[in-house]
Amino acid sequence: MSLETMELTRKNSYIGLIKSFLVWSFTLTVCLLVVGFPVGALMVLVGILATIVLQTVLPASAVLLVTGSIFSLNVAIVLIGAAVLSFQGIYPEEVSWLNWLHKQEDFANTPVYASCPLTCQLELNS
Repeated sequence: MSLETMELTRKNSYIGLIKSFLVWSFTLTVCLLVVGFPVGALMVLVGILATIVLQTVLPASAVLLVTGSIFSLNVAIVLIGAAVLSFQGIYPEEVSWLNWLHKQEDFANTPVYASCPLTCQLELNS
């Protein structure tokens, strides 16, 4: 293997790793916002209680401290999760439940109708 080929392979692996990290970050953020809504409601409740308790000790910055802590924790969870998944070599395109990332070339020209789940399985008797 020549030096140029090795360097090109290394650059492609870095680009693939960065792309994987960014896609995982986006996917985990969306999952946190959509699926994690009950957890978010619990975090808000705990944050309100923590703000009330900290208000006696830090009257000027209790809300800022609690809000910043919750926000930083959520960002850290998403970024650490994306980094772990990327460095372990789990690419988003290989995950079966991420259908929107899969190439669907064979479905590109297939018409989809609203009644298709009810009638597409039926054969026409002519």
